[in-house]
Amino acid sequence: MKKLLLLFSFISIVNILTGQEKANIYDPDADAKAEIKTATLMARAQKKHVLLQIGGDWCPWSIELYNFINEHPVIDSLIKADYELLRVHYDRKEGNYELMQQLEFPNRFGFPVLVVLDGYGKRLHTQSTGYLEKDKSYDEEKLAGFLKQWNRAAVDPDTYTK
Repeated sequence: MKKLLLLFSFISIVNILTGQEKANIYDPDADAKAEIKTATLMARAQKKHVLLQIGGDWCPWSIELYNFINEHPVIDSLIKADYELLRVHYDRKEGNYELMQQLEFPNRFGFPVLVVLDGYGKRLHTQSTGYLEKDKSYDEEKLAGFLKQWNRAAVDPDTYTK
């Protein structure tokens, strides 16, 4: 038994040191519909939009996007200024069919996928993150451009009045 515990401890240490530990970014037990409702209420009150990052800890690109946002202050600050960010777990077995239907099937673009909602929960845009990639990560300029193009001020008609 001691050898078995030692083996599991060794494997855990190796995984941590090589960056292969299991990510805990997306909560598979979360009630996404309830969280989206709360996020839209908060966004409306703060005059922001909701940014859904749909993916899973099973997806290397989802983990990369999470890390990229945290490692790039410009992106992080744009999100915090203009969006309520919510990471939504996509269940590969169940498919989250009802939620995906409500969001007009963003899963057709692969994962992760970004969905912008207004403060009432209306879907404004679905963005394939494939267009935001650069090499084996993401492109700061492209991601910043996307965030600026879909923030509340950018889609508000009053922004463009004479």
